[in-house]
Amino acid sequence: MSLDSRSFRKALGCFASGVTVVTTLIPGSNDPVGVTVSAFSSLSLDPPLVLFCLGNQTSSLESFKSFGHFAINILSEHQRDMSIRFASRNEDKWQGVNWTKGASGVPLLGGCLASLECSLSQVVDGGDHKIFIGKVERITHQEGGSPLIYFRGSYLELGPPSALAEII
Repeated sequence: MSLDSRSFRKALGCFASGVTVVTTLIPGSNDPVGVTVSAFSSLSLDPPLVLFCLGNQTSSLESFKSFGHFAINILSEHQRDMSIRFASRNEDKWQGVNWTKGASGVPLLGGCLASLECSLSQVVDGGDHKIFIGKVERITHQEGGSPLIYFRGSYLELGPPSALAEII
């Protein structure tokens, strides 16, 4: 198979990933900004670092680069609509959304499996994306629940944990 952008995208779609909504504020206005991101990963345990990637054409890119703090909101399986909402270009993404301000002011979405409040450490060029590296400063998480998973262009349901998973 040739290495064209369509084939590359289809191959990457074979890697199932969790779904997050990354949030920050517009500097100076304190208006919330959020975007659905599946390109998220832990980077280091000591110090606690995470990374996420945004396309260079993302409309809120400058807010993420400038505000200095962001939150990674890890979506639960019941938040498919939240993922779709923040993946859209709709101007009213925040209309009716349950959220609170974190310690740095960044939006923390209600109902998530976990939220990580981070200070921005570094932004690295990565081809047609920017890689944001952040130091995790505060976390909240809930016990139980299942993540929202994205695989081959669709959402995937995990179902209940198996008995084997409970042993491990």
